[in-house]
Amino acid sequence: MSPLDAWGDFWEGLTPGGVARLRELCAPHIRFVDPFNDLTGVERLEALLVHMFQTLEGPRFVVEDRALGRYAGYLRWHFSATLLRGGPIALEGMSEVRFDATGKVILHQDHWDAGTQVYGRIPVLGAAIRLIRKRLSAPAS
Repeated sequence: MSPLDAWGDFWEGLTPGGVARLRELCAPHIRFVDPFNDLTGVERLEALLVHMFQTLEGPRFVVEDRALGRYAGYLRWHFSATLLRGGPIALEGMSEVRFDATGKVILHQDHWDAGTQVYGRIPVLGAAIRLIRKRLSAPAS
C-alpha cells in the first residue's frame, strides 16, 4: 500500500481510538494546515483530532479520489458531522499531502472554501458574503 493510500484510509476510518495511529503515519514534525489551523507536531495534530471528536457527533471523512504527483499526493474528500450544539456540517475539499523519504507525512494542507461552506451559513455574515461575491463576480451575459 502506498503512503498516500494509507493516509487516505486513516482519515476514512478515523475513530477516537484510532487517533494514536498518527504516530505510525506521520513524521514527528508534521505540519497541518486548514482554514482554521496551522500547527506543527504530531502531538498538536492528535489534540486537534481529539477536540474534533469532543465537539462533533459522528465526524466522517469519505475520500472520493486520490492522485499522486511528482512532489505530493492529493486527496479529494467529503466531510460530514453534526455539531453537538447545532446542526449538520458538510464540507468538500482537497488535501495536499507531502511525504519524507521514508513515506511519513510531513505536510497535510487542506484546501476548502470556508467562506461559502462555513461563514456563508451564518445568517448576517452569510448575507454580507453573498453581497460581496455578487459585486466581485463577472457580469451575467
